Amino acid sequence: MTTDAEQKLASRDLTLDLARVAAVLLVVVIHLLFVGVGRAADGALVIERTVEAQPWFAGATWVGDIMPLFFVVGGFAALAGWQSLERRTPAGAPVDASAFVRTRLARLARPSLPLFIFLAVALLAAWALGVDAALVDTVAIGIGSPLWFLAAYVLAQALAPVMIGLHRRAPVATLAVLAVAAAAVDAVRQLSGIELLGLPNVVLIWVAVQQLGFWMHDGWFRSRSAWTLGLIIALGFGALVTVVPLAGYSWSMLSNQYPPTMPMLVLGLAQAAALTLLHRPLSALMRTRVARGIVWFAGSRLMTIYLWHLPVIMLLVGVQLLLPMPLPDPGSGTWWLTRIPIFLIVLGVVWLLSLALVRYERSPSHLVDPVHPGMLVTVAAVLLFAAGPFLIMVLGLDTLLAALSLVGTTAAIWLIRGRRARLLAP
Repeated sequence: MTTDAEQKLASRDLTLDLARVAAVLLVVVIHLLFVGVGRAADGALVIERTVEAQPWFAGATWVGDIMPLFFVVGGFAALAGWQSLERRTPAGAPVDASAFVRTRLARLARPSLPLFIFLAVALLAAWALGVDAALVDTVAIGIGSPLWFLAAYVLAQALAPVMIGLHRRAPVATLAVLAVAAAAVDAVRQLSGIELLGLPNVVLIWVAVQQLGFWMHDGWFRSRSAWTLGLIIALGFGALVTVVPLAGYSWSMLSNQYPPTMPMLVLGLAQAAALTLLHRPLSALMRTRVARGIVWFAGSRLMTIYLWHLPVIMLLVGVQLLLPMPLPDPGSGTWWLTRIPIFLIVLGVVWLLSLALVRYERSPSHLVDPVHPGMLVTVAAVLLFAAGPFLIMVLGLDTLLAALSLVGTTAAIWLIRGRRARLLAP
Protein backbone atom coordinates (compact mmCIF):
# COMPACT_ATOMS: atom_id res chain seq x y z
CA MET A 1 0.00 0.00 0.00
CA THR A 2 1.33 3.45 -0.91
CA THR A 3 0.92 6.55 1.21
CA ASP A 4 -0.86 9.70 0.02
CA ALA A 5 2.50 11.46 -0.19
CA GLU A 6 3.93 8.70 -2.38
CA GLN A 7 0.86 8.75 -4.65
CA LYS A 8 1.14 12.53 -5.03
CA LEU A 9 4.83 12.19 -5.83
CA ALA A 10 4.14 9.48 -8.39
CA SER A 11 1.90 11.87 -10.36
CA ARG A 12 4.82 14.25 -10.95
CA ASP A 13 7.76 14.10 -13.33
CA LEU A 14 10.03 12.52 -10.79
CA THR A 15 13.19 13.10 -12.82
CA LEU A 16 12.91 16.77 -11.86
CA ASP A 17 12.58 15.92 -8.18
CA LEU A 18 15.53 13.57 -8.53
CA ALA A 19 17.60 16.34 -10.16
CA ARG A 20 16.75 18.73 -7.34
CA VAL A 21 17.69 16.22 -4.62
CA ALA A 22 20.86 15.16 -6.45
CA ALA A 23 21.92 18.81 -6.83
CA VAL A 24 21.61 19.51 -3.10
CA LEU A 25 23.33 16.28 -2.05
CA LEU A 26 26.18 17.05 -4.44
CA VAL A 27 26.50 20.48 -2.82
CA VAL A 28 26.90 18.71 0.54
CA VAL A 29 29.65 16.49 -0.90
CA ILE A 30 31.51 19.43 -2.45
CA HIS A 31 31.41 21.47 0.73
CA LEU A 32 32.59 18.49 2.76
CA LEU A 33 35.59 18.19 0.43
CA PHE A 34 36.32 21.89 0.83
CA VAL A 35 36.65 21.67 4.61
CA GLY A 36 40.16 20.45 5.32
CA VAL A 37 41.11 20.80 8.98
CA GLY A 38 44.28 19.41 10.50
CA ARG A 39 47.28 20.17 12.70
CA ALA A 40 50.62 21.58 11.58
CA ALA A 41 53.91 20.16 12.88
CA ASP A 42 53.93 22.73 15.66
CA GLY A 43 50.38 21.83 16.66
CA ALA A 44 48.79 24.93 15.12
CA LEU A 45 45.37 24.55 13.58
CA VAL A 46 45.35 24.32 9.76
CA ILE A 47 42.19 25.15 7.81
CA GLU A 48 42.30 24.80 4.04
CA ARG A 49 40.03 24.31 1.02
CA THR A 50 41.47 20.90 0.26
CA VAL A 51 39.62 19.92 -2.90
CA GLU A 52 40.32 23.29 -4.51
CA ALA A 53 44.04 22.55 -4.41
CA GLN A 54 43.66 19.38 -6.49
CA PRO A 55 44.87 19.68 -10.12
CA TRP A 56 41.64 18.15 -11.42
CA PHE A 57 39.32 20.40 -9.42
CA ALA A 58 38.60 23.06 -12.06
CA GLY A 59 37.77 20.44 -14.68
CA ALA A 60 35.54 18.54 -12.27
CA THR A 61 33.42 21.64 -11.68
CA TRP A 62 32.33 21.56 -15.33
CA VAL A 63 30.39 18.44 -14.43
CA GLY A 64 29.94 18.84 -10.69
CA ASP A 65 28.52 22.36 -10.60
CA ILE A 66 24.86 21.62 -11.22
CA MET A 67 23.39 24.66 -9.50
CA PRO A 68 22.27 26.00 -12.93
CA LEU A 69 20.14 22.87 -13.25
CA PHE A 70 18.49 23.75 -9.94
CA PHE A 71 17.34 27.05 -11.45
CA VAL A 72 16.18 25.26 -14.63
CA VAL A 73 14.08 22.90 -12.53
CA GLY A 74 12.88 25.89 -10.51
CA GLY A 75 11.71 27.54 -13.71
CA PHE A 76 9.84 24.39 -14.74
CA ALA A 77 8.15 24.24 -11.32
CA ALA A 78 7.32 27.96 -11.41
CA LEU A 79 5.53 27.73 -14.74
CA ALA A 80 3.70 24.59 -13.61
CA GLY A 81 2.64 26.39 -10.42
CA TRP A 82 1.53 29.46 -12.37
CA GLN A 83 -0.60 27.35 -14.70
CA SER A 84 -2.14 25.61 -11.69
CA LEU A 85 -3.00 29.00 -10.22
CA GLU A 86 -4.50 30.07 -13.54
CA ARG A 87 -6.74 27.00 -13.59
CA ARG A 88 -8.00 27.79 -10.09
CA THR A 89 -8.71 31.43 -10.90
CA PRO A 90 -12.33 32.20 -11.86
CA ALA A 91 -12.87 33.00 -15.53
CA GLY A 92 -12.32 36.66 -16.27
CA ALA A 93 -10.55 37.37 -12.98
CA PRO A 94 -6.83 38.31 -12.89
CA VAL A 95 -4.40 35.72 -11.61
CA ASP A 96 -3.18 36.60 -8.11
CA ALA A 97 0.53 37.04 -8.80
CA SER A 98 1.00 38.20 -5.21
CA ALA A 99 -0.19 34.83 -3.87
CA PHE A 100 2.20 33.07 -6.25
CA VAL A 101 5.18 35.12 -5.05
CA ARG A 102 4.21 34.82 -1.38
CA THR A 103 4.14 31.05 -1.64
CA ARG A 104 7.61 30.96 -3.21
CA LEU A 105 8.93 33.41 -0.64
CA ALA A 106 7.54 31.38 2.26
CA ARG A 107 9.23 28.22 1.00
CA LEU A 108 12.59 29.96 1.37
CA ALA A 109 12.05 32.36 4.27
CA ARG A 110 10.40 29.98 6.73
CA PRO A 111 13.19 27.32 6.66
CA SER A 112 15.81 30.10 6.80
CA LEU A 113 14.46 31.64 10.00
CA PRO A 114 15.82 28.98 12.44
CA LEU A 115 19.21 29.10 10.70
CA PHE A 116 19.53 32.87 11.04
CA ILE A 117 18.53 32.63 14.71
CA PHE A 118 21.25 30.03 15.23
CA LEU A 119 23.89 32.01 13.32
CA ALA A 120 23.14 35.30 15.08
CA VAL A 121 23.24 33.67 18.53
CA ALA A 122 26.34 31.57 17.78
CA LEU A 123 28.36 34.46 16.34
CA LEU A 124 27.33 36.78 19.17
CA ALA A 125 28.30 34.11 21.71
CA ALA A 126 31.68 33.60 20.01
CA TRP A 127 32.34 37.34 20.26
CA ALA A 128 31.24 37.48 23.89
CA LEU A 129 33.45 34.51 24.82
CA GLY A 130 36.47 36.06 23.13
CA VAL A 131 36.99 33.30 20.58
CA ASP A 132 39.81 34.11 18.14
CA ALA A 133 38.32 36.59 15.66
CA ALA A 134 40.29 35.28 12.66
CA LEU A 135 39.06 31.73 13.31
CA VAL A 136 35.46 32.92 13.72
CA ASP A 137 35.68 34.90 10.47
CA THR A 138 37.04 31.87 8.58
CA VAL A 139 34.30 29.58 9.87
CA ALA A 140 31.54 32.18 9.41
CA ILE A 141 32.50 32.98 5.83
CA GLY A 142 32.55 29.26 5.05
CA ILE A 143 29.14 28.69 6.62
CA GLY A 144 27.70 31.72 4.84
CA SER A 145 28.99 30.79 1.38
CA PRO A 146 25.87 28.83 0.25
CA LEU A 147 23.46 31.57 1.34
CA TRP A 148 23.84 33.44 -1.96
CA PHE A 149 21.28 30.98 -3.25
CA LEU A 150 18.54 32.42 -1.04
CA ALA A 151 18.84 35.90 -2.55
CA ALA A 152 19.28 34.71 -6.13
CA TYR A 153 16.47 32.15 -6.06
CA VAL A 154 13.87 34.30 -4.32
CA LEU A 155 14.50 37.18 -6.75
CA ALA A 156 14.24 34.86 -9.76
CA GLN A 157 11.04 33.26 -8.47
CA ALA A 158 9.53 36.63 -7.54
CA LEU A 159 10.07 37.79 -11.13
CA ALA A 160 8.57 34.59 -12.54
CA PRO A 161 5.03 35.99 -13.16
CA VAL A 162 6.47 38.83 -15.26
CA MET A 163 8.96 36.59 -17.02
CA ILE A 164 6.30 33.96 -17.78
CA GLY A 165 4.25 36.66 -19.52
CA LEU A 166 7.27 37.75 -21.58
CA HIS A 167 8.12 34.13 -22.34
CA ARG A 168 4.64 33.47 -23.67
CA ARG A 169 4.73 36.52 -25.93
CA ALA A 170 8.32 36.28 -27.15
CA PRO A 171 10.31 33.34 -25.77
CA VAL A 172 13.35 33.71 -28.04
CA ALA A 173 13.56 37.50 -27.75
CA THR A 174 13.18 37.40 -23.96
CA LEU A 175 15.99 34.90 -23.51
CA ALA A 176 18.16 36.74 -26.04
CA VAL A 177 17.73 40.11 -24.32
CA LEU A 178 18.61 38.60 -20.95
CA ALA A 179 21.70 36.92 -22.43
CA VAL A 180 22.90 40.11 -24.16
CA ALA A 181 22.35 42.16 -21.00
CA ALA A 182 24.24 39.59 -18.91
CA ALA A 183 27.10 39.50 -21.42
CA ALA A 184 27.29 43.30 -21.28
CA VAL A 185 27.51 43.21 -17.48
CA ASP A 186 30.31 40.63 -17.74
CA ALA A 187 32.15 42.85 -20.23
CA VAL A 188 31.92 45.89 -17.95
CA ARG A 189 33.14 43.87 -14.98
CA GLN A 190 36.03 42.35 -16.91
CA LEU A 191 37.16 45.62 -18.51
CA SER A 192 36.92 47.60 -15.28
CA GLY A 193 38.33 44.93 -13.01
CA ILE A 194 35.66 45.81 -10.44
CA GLU A 195 33.96 42.61 -9.31
CA LEU A 196 31.00 44.43 -7.75
CA LEU A 197 29.93 45.64 -11.20
CA GLY A 198 28.97 42.03 -11.93
CA LEU A 199 26.26 41.99 -9.27
CA PRO A 200 23.36 42.78 -11.68
CA ASN A 201 23.95 39.30 -13.09
CA VAL A 202 22.70 37.83 -9.82
CA VAL A 203 19.32 38.63 -11.35
CA LEU A 204 20.04 38.57 -15.10
CA ILE A 205 21.90 35.26 -15.27
CA TRP A 206 19.71 33.27 -12.91
CA VAL A 207 16.49 34.65 -14.41
CA ALA A 208 17.82 33.66 -17.85
CA VAL A 209 18.61 30.16 -16.60
CA GLN A 210 15.13 30.02 -15.08
CA GLN A 211 13.72 30.86 -18.53
CA LEU A 212 15.26 27.62 -19.78
CA GLY A 213 12.99 25.87 -17.28
CA PHE A 214 10.01 27.53 -18.99
CA TRP A 215 11.27 26.15 -22.31
CA MET A 216 11.60 22.73 -20.73
CA HIS A 217 8.06 22.91 -19.37
CA ASP A 218 6.77 23.87 -22.82
CA GLY A 219 8.33 20.70 -24.23
CA TRP A 220 10.99 22.35 -26.36
CA PHE A 221 13.78 20.10 -25.12
CA ARG A 222 11.56 17.02 -25.11
CA SER A 223 10.65 17.58 -28.77
CA ARG A 224 14.32 17.50 -29.81
CA SER A 225 15.89 14.24 -30.96
CA ALA A 226 18.57 12.53 -28.92
CA TRP A 227 21.16 13.57 -31.52
CA THR A 228 20.06 17.21 -31.27
CA LEU A 229 20.24 17.15 -27.48
CA GLY A 230 23.71 15.62 -27.68
CA LEU A 231 24.72 18.33 -30.13
CA ILE A 232 23.43 21.04 -27.76
CA ILE A 233 25.54 19.56 -24.97
CA ALA A 234 28.63 19.31 -27.19
CA LEU A 235 28.22 22.84 -28.54
CA GLY A 236 27.65 24.17 -25.04
CA PHE A 237 30.86 22.72 -23.65
CA GLY A 238 32.67 23.60 -26.85
CA ALA A 239 31.57 27.20 -26.43
CA LEU A 240 32.81 27.19 -22.85
CA VAL A 241 36.22 25.80 -23.85
CA THR A 242 36.52 28.59 -26.41
CA VAL A 243 35.04 31.53 -24.52
CA VAL A 244 36.38 30.93 -21.00
CA PRO A 245 40.05 31.72 -21.85
CA LEU A 246 39.20 34.41 -24.41
CA ALA A 247 36.88 36.34 -22.12
CA GLY A 248 38.98 35.85 -19.01
CA TYR A 249 36.47 33.71 -17.14
CA SER A 250 37.64 31.34 -14.43
CA TRP A 251 38.19 27.73 -15.45
CA SER A 252 36.41 26.80 -12.22
CA MET A 253 32.67 26.93 -12.73
CA LEU A 254 32.20 27.44 -8.99
CA SER A 255 34.13 30.70 -9.26
CA ASN A 256 31.78 31.73 -12.07
CA GLN A 257 28.89 31.68 -9.57
CA TYR A 258 30.18 34.65 -7.53
CA PRO A 259 28.92 36.82 -9.14
CA PRO A 260 27.29 34.64 -11.83
CA THR A 261 28.68 34.95 -15.33
CA MET A 262 27.67 33.82 -18.81
CA PRO A 263 29.21 30.34 -18.40
CA MET A 264 26.41 29.63 -15.90
CA LEU A 265 23.80 30.24 -18.62
CA VAL A 266 25.67 28.04 -21.11
CA LEU A 267 26.09 25.36 -18.45
CA GLY A 268 22.37 25.58 -17.66
CA LEU A 269 21.50 25.00 -21.32
CA ALA A 270 23.78 21.95 -21.51
CA GLN A 271 22.42 20.55 -18.24
CA ALA A 272 18.80 21.02 -19.35
CA ALA A 273 19.59 19.09 -22.54
CA ALA A 274 21.42 16.39 -20.55
CA LEU A 275 18.52 15.94 -18.12
CA THR A 276 16.13 15.57 -21.05
CA LEU A 277 18.46 13.15 -22.80
CA LEU A 278 18.61 11.00 -19.65
CA HIS A 279 14.88 11.23 -19.01
CA ARG A 280 14.08 7.65 -20.00
CA PRO A 281 16.65 5.87 -17.77
CA LEU A 282 15.99 8.28 -14.90
CA SER A 283 12.25 7.69 -15.23
CA ALA A 284 12.90 3.94 -15.06
CA LEU A 285 14.93 4.49 -11.91
CA MET A 286 12.17 6.57 -10.36
CA ARG A 287 9.62 3.83 -10.95
CA THR A 288 11.30 1.85 -8.18
CA ARG A 289 9.81 2.20 -4.73
CA VAL A 290 13.23 2.71 -3.11
CA ALA A 291 14.16 5.62 -5.36
CA ARG A 292 10.75 7.26 -4.91
CA GLY A 293 11.05 6.89 -1.15
CA ILE A 294 14.51 8.49 -1.08
CA VAL A 295 13.41 11.38 -3.29
CA TRP A 296 10.27 11.97 -1.25
CA PHE A 297 12.15 11.77 2.06
CA ALA A 298 15.02 14.08 1.01
CA GLY A 299 12.77 16.36 -1.03
CA SER A 300 10.44 17.02 1.88
CA ARG A 301 13.36 18.47 3.89
CA LEU A 302 15.57 19.72 1.07
CA MET A 303 15.94 23.29 2.33
CA THR A 304 16.87 21.96 5.77
CA ILE A 305 19.62 19.86 4.19
CA TYR A 306 20.90 22.77 2.12
CA LEU A 307 20.83 25.36 4.89
CA TRP A 308 22.15 23.26 7.77
CA HIS A 309 24.75 20.94 6.26
CA LEU A 310 27.67 23.40 6.57
CA PRO A 311 26.94 24.37 10.20
CA VAL A 312 26.74 20.66 10.97
CA ILE A 313 30.04 20.00 9.17
CA MET A 314 31.71 22.77 11.18
CA LEU A 315 30.26 21.47 14.46
CA LEU A 316 31.54 17.97 13.68
CA VAL A 317 34.98 19.39 12.95
CA GLY A 318 34.85 21.12 16.33
CA VAL A 319 33.99 17.83 18.01
CA GLN A 320 36.92 16.16 16.21
CA LEU A 321 39.27 18.84 17.51
CA LEU A 322 38.11 18.22 21.08
CA LEU A 323 38.60 14.46 20.91
CA PRO A 324 41.99 13.05 21.99
CA MET A 325 42.75 11.59 18.59
CA PRO A 326 44.98 12.67 15.69
CA LEU A 327 43.39 14.33 12.68
CA PRO A 328 44.29 12.99 9.24
CA ASP A 329 46.29 15.42 7.13
CA PRO A 330 43.92 17.18 4.68
CA GLY A 331 44.39 15.69 1.22
CA SER A 332 45.98 12.47 2.48
CA GLY A 333 44.59 9.06 1.55
CA THR A 334 43.18 8.62 5.05
CA TRP A 335 41.50 12.03 4.85
CA TRP A 336 39.76 11.13 1.58
CA LEU A 337 38.54 7.84 3.02
CA THR A 338 37.08 9.55 6.08
CA ARG A 339 34.90 11.74 3.83
CA ILE A 340 32.52 8.82 3.28
CA PRO A 341 31.57 8.13 6.92
CA ILE A 342 31.56 11.87 7.71
CA PHE A 343 29.15 12.46 4.81
CA LEU A 344 26.80 9.86 6.27
CA ILE A 345 27.16 11.33 9.76
CA VAL A 346 26.37 14.82 8.42
CA LEU A 347 23.21 13.54 6.76
CA GLY A 348 22.27 11.71 9.94
CA VAL A 349 22.66 14.80 12.10
CA VAL A 350 20.75 16.93 9.59
CA TRP A 351 17.98 14.32 9.64
CA LEU A 352 17.78 14.64 13.42
CA LEU A 353 17.55 18.41 13.05
CA SER A 354 14.87 18.02 10.41
CA LEU A 355 12.60 16.26 12.89
CA ALA A 356 12.12 19.66 14.52
CA LEU A 357 12.71 21.89 11.49
CA VAL A 358 10.82 20.17 8.68
CA ARG A 359 7.59 21.92 9.67
CA TYR A 360 9.17 25.18 8.51
CA GLU A 361 9.29 23.78 4.97
CA ARG A 362 5.50 23.57 4.79
CA SER A 363 3.84 26.70 3.41
CA PRO A 364 0.76 27.77 5.42
CA SER A 365 -2.50 27.85 3.45
CA HIS A 366 -3.37 31.41 4.50
CA LEU A 367 -0.69 32.78 2.14
CA VAL A 368 -3.33 32.78 -0.61
CA ASP A 369 -5.72 34.86 1.52
CA PRO A 370 -7.57 37.16 -0.93
CA VAL A 371 -7.61 40.10 1.51
CA HIS A 372 -3.84 40.36 1.50
CA PRO A 373 -2.82 43.97 0.71
CA GLY A 374 -1.25 42.87 -2.55
CA MET A 375 1.90 42.98 -4.59
CA LEU A 376 3.46 46.11 -3.07
CA VAL A 377 3.76 44.55 0.38
CA THR A 378 4.82 41.24 -1.17
CA VAL A 379 7.64 42.96 -3.07
CA ALA A 380 8.73 44.65 0.15
CA ALA A 381 8.79 41.24 1.87
CA VAL A 382 10.90 39.75 -0.94
CA LEU A 383 13.43 42.58 -0.74
CA LEU A 384 13.59 42.40 3.06
CA PHE A 385 14.34 38.69 2.91
CA ALA A 386 16.83 38.93 0.02
CA ALA A 387 18.82 41.83 1.48
CA GLY A 388 20.65 39.84 4.16
CA PRO A 389 21.76 36.87 2.01
CA PHE A 390 22.71 39.28 -0.80
CA LEU A 391 25.01 41.24 1.53
CA ILE A 392 26.42 37.98 2.92
CA MET A 393 27.23 36.95 -0.66
CA VAL A 394 29.09 40.24 -1.21
CA LEU A 395 30.74 40.82 2.17
CA GLY A 396 30.82 37.45 3.91
CA LEU A 397 28.90 36.34 6.97
CA ASP A 398 29.47 38.13 10.27
CA THR A 399 27.45 38.88 13.40
CA LEU A 400 25.91 42.06 12.00
CA LEU A 401 24.77 40.46 8.75
CA ALA A 402 23.43 37.40 10.58
CA ALA A 403 21.34 39.72 12.74
CA LEU A 404 20.27 41.75 9.69
CA SER A 405 19.22 38.57 7.91
CA LEU A 406 17.26 37.47 10.97
CA VAL A 407 15.42 40.78 11.16
CA GLY A 408 14.72 40.84 7.41
CA THR A 409 13.50 37.25 7.34
CA THR A 410 11.27 37.80 10.36
CA ALA A 411 9.79 40.95 8.82
CA ALA A 412 9.22 39.20 5.49
CA ILE A 413 7.36 36.31 7.13
CA TRP A 414 5.30 38.75 9.21
CA LEU A 415 4.28 40.71 6.11
CA ILE A 416 3.09 37.71 4.11
CA ARG A 417 1.05 36.11 6.88
CA GLY A 418 -2.65 36.12 6.14
CA ARG A 419 -3.83 37.52 9.44
CA ARG A 420 -1.30 40.37 9.17
CA ALA A 421 -2.87 41.04 5.78
CA ARG A 422 -6.25 41.59 7.40
CA LEU A 423 -4.77 44.19 9.71
CA LEU A 424 -3.02 46.02 6.88
CA ALA A 425 -5.72 45.77 4.24
CA PRO A 426 -7.79 48.93 3.56
